[in-house]
Amino acid sequence: MNRLKSLKYLVVLILPLLTWLSFNAYGLKTFLPFIYIFICIPILEFFIKPDNSNFRKDEERSVLDNVLYDIQVYLTVPIQIFTLVYFLFSMQETGLAPLDKVGRILSMGLCCGVFGINVGHELGHRLKWYERWMAKIHLMTSLNMHFMHEHNNHHHKAVSTPDDPATARYNEPLYFFWIRSITGVYTMAWKLERDRLKRQKVPFLSFKNQMITDSLIQIGVLVIIGVFFGIATVAYFAIAAFIGHLLLETINYIEHYGLMRELIGDRYERVKPEHSWNSDHLIGRIHLFELSRHSDHHYRPGRKYQILRHMDESPQMPTGYPGMMILATIPPLWFAVMNKRVHQIKVSKQFQAAS
Repeated sequence: MNRLKSLKYLVVLILPLLTWLSFNAYGLKTFLPFIYIFICIPILEFFIKPDNSNFRKDEERSVLDNVLYDIQVYLTVPIQIFTLVYFLFSMQETGLAPLDKVGRILSMGLCCGVFGINVGHELGHRLKWYERWMAKIHLMTSLNMHFMHEHNNHHHKAVSTPDDPATARYNEPLYFFWIRSITGVYTMAWKLERDRLKRQKVPFLSFKNQMITDSLIQIGVLVIIGVFFGIATVAYFAIAAFIGHLLLETINYIEHYGLMRELIGDRYERVKPEHSWNSDHLIGRIHLFELSRHSDHHYRPGRKYQILRHMDESPQMPTGYPGMMILATIPPLWFAVMNKRVHQIKVSKQFQAAS
């Protein structure tokens, strides 16, 4: 029975199934994936109580040994590749109205974010070579291969400090954050690779430069799409990938908004659960392979998704990720809801320090 319970993450397949329907639909029906993610799930999570239960310590080993958890993640790789190819063919259909194209591109963009980048993130933290290559493939489908360089080597070290472009500052609107984070993360990825090659005494302009090789791979993907499907389809795919990227940055925004580590001397305090917003809303957790249990992920980055824990000291979001992402797109409402929570955390920390 416990092994069957692990299959709950197969519910994420609803997204690609709806996306495939979108590729065969017209008009408002092409927006089915968007409606499901950003209307149906937030409504359900409004009525379903968050689940803050964790596996016991003695259960974690058996959960980690359960290969079904890994298989479900691995399964997303061929599904994402199939979805991308299906999308490219679907955009070749003649007579598509502008609304049909917008709906299909948006649907592909959701898969780029939820599968391509989110699952790429999970696999990118793994140590096995084939898992890291699967991460690269996922990120390739979103034209975001540089994410793994910066995220693993900088974001986890600098999170919740002014040095991290992917940490949203207090009172910073989402749309300003998009620009700062996208440009900052990309620039940082090149800097990190330059410094790595310098330490190894390897020339910057070489195929050992992962940023160069990853960029060439992505350019190659675009060229292949252009040759077989045409320039217009290259643009459609690029827009979908960019939508996936904006979903990532919106998630980055809600995960660390306003939370800062204290500077002690010339170093910042260690990363603690209190430096990431957490969500125990079950539907969002399952659809994102527990990404919303983000406090534990930053506290112990090596923990696989299935054993990420609720931690009492982590600040809690009022709803799940889809609902929080919608809220973030309306800055006045976001500030009205979240600034009070940030202030409460600061007051609580001051009280603890005084006592």
